[in-house]
Order: sequence, then structure tokens, then C-alpha cells
Amino acid sequence: MPVVHKNTLKAARQALKRRARNRAVLSGVKGVIKKLQTAIQQKQTSQATELLREASRALQRAASKGVLHRNAASRKLSRLTAQMRRGATA
Repeated sequence: MPVVHKNTLKAARQALKRRARNRAVLSGVKGVIKKLQTAIQQKQTSQATELLREASRALQRAASKGVLHRNAASRKLSRLTAQMRRGATA
């Protein structure tokens, strides 16, 4: 029978908590992005503008918490902004 240290068990518990928290934050970010992309496809510019602001806030918050890398958050935001511009002009 292997020896299981107390700190190993605690680390496993902490990892589960972090995983649940990270998944919740990412799920929220993905939901906002999905709403934004739907609004862009349906040519709802005023709603899309508001959702872009919300997506920006969600991405930056996820990056500050360490759920997303800050460059990844910036890249996603840049691509969403470009999509919005293309959707507004098309």
C-alpha cells in the first residue's frame, strides 16, 4: 500500500476547487462570446456593441485571475473586435 501524505490529499482537494472555479469563469466567458457572435451574425449592432464591452470585461477578468493567459485574452478580444467590424460593414 503506498504512503499518501496529508499534503498530497490537500493539494488534490485544492486542485479540484481551482478546477471548478476556473471552469465556471471560462464557461461564463464562452457564453458571453457566443452571445456576441450571434448578435454579430444577426446584424444587431447596438446589442453587439454592448456585448463586446461585456466580453472585454469578462476576458480581462479571466486573465487577471489567471484562468486565461493575458495574451490569449487579448488575442480573443482582438479577433472579436475584428469580427464586429466586418459584421458592421458587411
